[in-house]
Amino acid sequence: MGGTMQRRILPTLALVLALAGWGAGLMAGAALAEPPTFEVRIKAHRFEPAVLVVPAGQMFKLVVHNDDPTPEEFESHSLKREKIIPGNSSATIYIAALKPGTYEFFGEFNEATAQGRIVAR
Repeated sequence: MGGTMQRRILPTLALVLALAGWGAGLMAGAALAEPPTFEVRIKAHRFEPAVLVVPAGQMFKLVVHNDDPTPEEFESHSLKREKIIPGNSSATIYIAALKPGTYEFFGEFNEATAQGRIVAR
């Protein structure tokens, strides 16, 4: 009877281990998945592009490149984000999934010209 019991348990154990490995692989892949990246540049105290279209319902990474020699502060009340970006450098800002709509942002140090918006569709 000992041999019969072993023959039943070993295939079941192999199946359980294979499924556990498959599940761990799926979770690792999901954890490593990088959100989509969108970029905006600050040039002559203006955002380019001034309108950025992103998918609604999906987290994303916003990379802001400041090509001006002076610092600028990326600020958005509707996104609840603010980040100072030194001159000639870049900053990454993670944005949680947005509902469809328009979200304004601006450069606090040059608010008259540095205006933009994100449109989530």
